[in-house]
Amino acid sequence: MSGCPVQLHGPRFQTDPGGLYEQMRTEHGPVVPVTMEGDVPAWLVIGYRELHHVLNSPSVYARSSRRWNAWDLVPEDWPLLPMVMQLPTVLHSEGDEHRRRAGAVSDALSGTDLHELRATTVRMADRLIDSFCGSTGTDLRTSYTARLPALVLSWMYGLDAVRGDHLADNMNKMIDGGADAMAAQQALMAAMGELVAERRAAPGPDVVSRLLAHPAGYTDEEAVPELIVLLGGGNQPTAEWLGNALRLMFTDDRFGASIAGARNSVQEALNEVLWEDTPTQIHAGRFAVHDVELGGQLIRQGDLVLLGLSGANRDPLVRSGADRVGDRGSQAHLSFSHGPHQCPYPAREIAEIIAVTGVEVLVDRLPDIELDLPQTELRWRPSPWVRGVASLPVTFTPTEPIGAP
Repeated sequence: MSGCPVQLHGPRFQTDPGGLYEQMRTEHGPVVPVTMEGDVPAWLVIGYRELHHVLNSPSVYARSSRRWNAWDLVPEDWPLLPMVMQLPTVLHSEGDEHRRRAGAVSDALSGTDLHELRATTVRMADRLIDSFCGSTGTDLRTSYTARLPALVLSWMYGLDAVRGDHLADNMNKMIDGGADAMAAQQALMAAMGELVAERRAAPGPDVVSRLLAHPAGYTDEEAVPELIVLLGGGNQPTAEWLGNALRLMFTDDRFGASIAGARNSVQEALNEVLWEDTPTQIHAGRFAVHDVELGGQLIRQGDLVLLGLSGANRDPLVRSGADRVGDRGSQAHLSFSHGPHQCPYPAREIAEIIAVTGVEVLVDRLPDIELDLPQTELRWRPSPWVRGVASLPVTFTPTEPIGAP
């Protein structure tokens, strides 16, 4: 690697990611040599045009981690192993196999009735708000934003409220990566295996049944990890998107009218977050099929190329001047990725409905809600991979639960 690699961990990803990306760009250009935990090397692409090229060139920058040339440097207990571990899912497949899986996943999701989805999101949001609205405050992250997407996605899988709560709890424990993460993952795998067996025997109007019935011909063994990937890929980014948008609305005067009912600015806040504080900051990754030059750097065959979605969205070449695309209303951000492996369009629709509805229901139910500490005291999750507030304490005037008699 050329130049001194940047450590892909540390407090600046929490306190000043924008300044850090600017420093990286100044010192290395659009493609940055980095080291992950354990000094495992990779390349981080933070140039908008360079990342766009990588995402559109699967024959050069492939998805399968079997191609990685640094497996000998990875210990068995490496904390980032789940991000690069080769699994039989749409995320890690290539070529015809990826097209088979991507088509099935998209079709299974697109069968969701969007009007029913919104009504269900309203119902789930009301249920969560009922649990804390009688008090004078709460931590919105733990009581609302981290739970709402998981509950709605569980409903899409055809689960009742009790099983949906259980699945949501295990999913959040697994994603948080704490002491209970592995036990939660095993419980999630077991629960998904039971669900697949149930839907195979008695199909219903849900995502699981549609995936199993798809002409792609999923086996039960293929369906279980695929369905878990869909849950994880839909839950955490949507939860952080919702939380980051609420944080922006609470702290930025431009969006103050949203609390008073100007709903157009809810959409504007959500879109601005995708540019400035996109939930997925860095995504792993792609692997060079052969030696190639990218952004002035020589990428060797088998090198890991990390997708710097946040850095690319902040690229001054597309955020200023005559070719500016980074205005609040622009959809040209790369937060949903791009190219053959981009987030399926039905998944984007679903995530947006959950996020928009989640904001609208909350501010309708609690119109005087406000942040319960100075903006400068808010803390972000200490991760270069995910951007989200560690907590979101708020105060409001107590109200009666609408589910009460």
